[in-house]
Amino acid sequence: MNWKDKALDILKESLKPIPHELSELDWKCNLSSKSDRLAKHICAFCNHHGGGMFAYGISDDASFVTLSKEQIELIVRNLGNVAHNNLSQAIDIDHAVLEYEGHPILFVYVPEQREKPIFLRGKDYHEAYCRVNGQTRKMSDLQVRNMIATSQGLRFEERVAKRGLTKSGVLQLLNFRKFFELQDKAVPKSVDSVIARMAECGFCIGADDDWSITNLGAILFANNLSDFDELGSRKVVVRKYMGVNNRNILFEQFGKYGYAVGFEGLVDFIMKNVSTEDIGVKRKDVADYPRIAIREFVANALVHQDFDICGISIAIEIFSNRIVITNPGAPLNDINRLIDLPPNSRNEKLAEHMFLLGFCERRGSGIDRAVAAIEEMHLPAAKIAKEEMCTRVTLYPHKDLKDMTKEEKIEACYQHACLVNEDGKSMNNQSVRERFNLKKTQSSVASRIIADTQEVGLIKIANTDIVSKKLMTYVPYYV
Repeated sequence: MNWKDKALDILKESLKPIPHELSELDWKCNLSSKSDRLAKHICAFCNHHGGGMFAYGISDDASFVTLSKEQIELIVRNLGNVAHNNLSQAIDIDHAVLEYEGHPILFVYVPEQREKPIFLRGKDYHEAYCRVNGQTRKMSDLQVRNMIATSQGLRFEERVAKRGLTKSGVLQLLNFRKFFELQDKAVPKSVDSVIARMAECGFCIGADDDWSITNLGAILFANNLSDFDELGSRKVVVRKYMGVNNRNILFEQFGKYGYAVGFEGLVDFIMKNVSTEDIGVKRKDVADYPRIAIREFVANALVHQDFDICGISIAIEIFSNRIVITNPGAPLNDINRLIDLPPNSRNEKLAEHMFLLGFCERRGSGIDRAVAAIEEMHLPAAKIAKEEMCTRVTLYPHKDLKDMTKEEKIEACYQHACLVNEDGKSMNNQSVRERFNLKKTQSSVASRIIADTQEVGLIKIANTDIVSKKLMTYVPYYV
């Protein structure tokens, strides 16, 4: 997709259903006389993933404004001058007048720059800007350092979390015993052997008595993430609320351990707080949610988070009618294709080690297993929402079919079709009845759900030569 096609899609997303500016798009009704402010906006777009663009002809209240030919020429000329003269390096921009719902809009496209960060001319890196939630802001020192490292080809996992350590200092900060335990291996008797093995995995780097712990080593095996200045905000927080909203909180628990050290304890803690007590001959906890689904979605949140986004932590929020799992960073794959597409991770080394240590899947089957577990308990489908700065996964406890919304039934039917397709089969009325725990006499109910899902375009008929609806089979829209 070229930037012009993308421009119209982004504009539509920003205007409907509720008008709001996006990080990659800035509405403008006319040309600002403040060139320094324009330079900051262009700087921010240069540093933004995928670049960004101005949309001239839209006011702050999302109403449309008509621009004259003279105004368009002036805007393009002035922005071009600012882009060439007011930044740390000359930037080439592009423009086009495109029609949106009958309104001509001037789009000025600023491409992402390969070598970042871009900053204001005559200044230093401290005058670099970025886009956050539709606003232009000065970058933090951490963002600048991360962007420089990324531009140099240094991934998050490879960057240094703590320097100037002895070998013993490394082992005091990292839970090396857990590392060997997870591999079902005995801990070597010498410090040198332990350090050598951990260095092979990229958890630490150094020589002689000058060692550093990498972000990968710290994020996986830290005894306390707060020991690492830039990773303290990467702790996982579990919040439990009274009722269906966040106005009355029962508790807030921050995990301190690295993800590999604390993962099983985290899942146990969540399951304990989403289970109801069954008092029979013996007291026992009855899970309202499948452990597999909790485990897989939490692991995904850890592995696929965007470490370049500050201010958003991984949060598991427990309400009386749902669990919401949030992680920084929008999904890299289409949220409607998470079941069938292969995994696409920002953090390859982290994903690799979480897989090797047995915490998550790398074949893309983790979501499949989670959805299958949800279906087995006849629960509403998981809702996966893509937001500008984060991903939210919402899980629901049991709900009678009559209490499910039409949208919930459609999503469950679509996910079922995807899952069945991954098994090399096609969905039919019987499989839908089994998904929703319906009786054979309720085939008309299943047919209604299938028809609704087909109507919104999420599934299609697989055997088009069949006339009888009872014998029809269905596949996801992308097959």
